[in-house]
Amino acid sequence: MNYRTVGKTGIQVSNLCFGTMSFGGNADEETSKAMFKRCREAGINFFDTADVYGFGRSEEILGECISDCRDEIVLTTKVYYPTGKDINAKGLSRRHIMLAVENSLRRLKTDRIDFYFVHMFDDHTPMEETLRALDDLQAQGKILYPAVSNWAAWQIAIALGISAKEQLARFELIQPMYNLLKRQAEVEILPLAASGQIGVISYSPLGAGILTGKYGVNKRPDQGRLVEEKRYTDRYGDDMNFVVADRFTAHAAEHGVNPSTLAVAWVMSNPAITAPIIGARNLEQLEYSLAAIDVDMTPEWRNEISALSFAPAPATDRGEVTKGWE
Repeated sequence: MNYRTVGKTGIQVSNLCFGTMSFGGNADEETSKAMFKRCREAGINFFDTADVYGFGRSEEILGECISDCRDEIVLTTKVYYPTGKDINAKGLSRRHIMLAVENSLRRLKTDRIDFYFVHMFDDHTPMEETLRALDDLQAQGKILYPAVSNWAAWQIAIALGISAKEQLARFELIQPMYNLLKRQAEVEILPLAASGQIGVISYSPLGAGILTGKYGVNKRPDQGRLVEEKRYTDRYGDDMNFVVADRFTAHAAEHGVNPSTLAVAWVMSNPAITAPIIGARNLEQLEYSLAAIDVDMTPEWRNEISALSFAPAPATDRGEVTKGWE
């Protein structure tokens, strides 16, 4: 396992982060703890969760897992989505953030969260209120750094400007979706992170399973996220994604690498990515993702794989390189 520094924080993390969304859901407690143990054996010290995963059960199981190694673990969790039926049990208001962090700390059995993510953008709360609340939590020692997930680059940029102007703790880690099928982060989010020396842990490197070799134009498994959950069907249901999946599976076979392993290795090879977030329902799935650390992904090979899908359009209509006013 290799280790990388998260932005300008000085914190060293494994170049794979393990996401625990399956804990207490698709993976029972015994399987969850076995996967945590295997990750630690492989050298992973970076674990990601959220207060809504398993309705809090993911945090509870992860809290039990880290009880005897907390100081060796870099821990993240998130706030935004509804955590109860009350109308205020959601969003990024100071009220909800202050309540949510206490509940997360209790479930995780810890006194601090290393990186505390705002999970989505809140249209109803001014950024200044959210950022001030996160700054106060940092001052209290309950979180070490604010972080942001699922915001557009322009939203993150505005927040960074507010933080600089008001001398508030800034976002030090970004969590976008990123895989061979979903490359929008390449346009502005990853350049923003590189320019601002902000860490990036990207999620869904397997594209909800479509890049595992189980899917293709004429191939569908009996079960899986793309079969069982509408949000993933909506996200990846475009026919062209299955064409790319066939191309990618064939390419992996030509190189003698499992498609899941290669999909994670491709994401990991982007220099702007601190660590892809890998997840699994069981130990067998986990092993394929862990094997990515042994893949020697050269720039040339990365380009070959990238050519199997479609690069997103540039951020501006003037994409050509010019010298001066030509």
